[in-house]
Amino acid sequence: MVFNPDFLSSQPEDEQANPLLNYLQHQSPDVLSRVAKSASPEIQQIISQNVQGLVGMLPSENFNVQITTDRENLAGLLASAMMTGYFLRQMEQRMELETALIDSVPLRREPRHGEKSDNSGKRPEQ
Repeated sequence: MVFNPDFLSSQPEDEQANPLLNYLQHQSPDVLSRVAKSASPEIQQIISQNVQGLVGMLPSENFNVQITTDRENLAGLLASAMMTGYFLRQMEQRMELETALIDSVPLRREPRHGEKSDNSGKRPEQ
């Protein structure tokens, strides 16, 4: 997955100030490339399947598929793919955090029949 920083030099049609575009224009190409490459193969696969589902997927060996659209619809498709990627990355980070927390916190063992209960995890009675 490669990020093309050249799109940042084009001027938007509606000359309104866009703080995100301004921020991106002031980032180095190395930073933008590193962020774009940070998507895991799993995220790339999900986004690919999502986009293929949106535009339709016919087997290329039997069909000569060509997709035609206008600029606004293509921009919407790209924005959807980017938002999907952002959402998936956040969920991936959440999953990694939950896994790390579950692996690092020892589970309390329930007492076996006849054993005394360990009250160390309970609040002291007042």
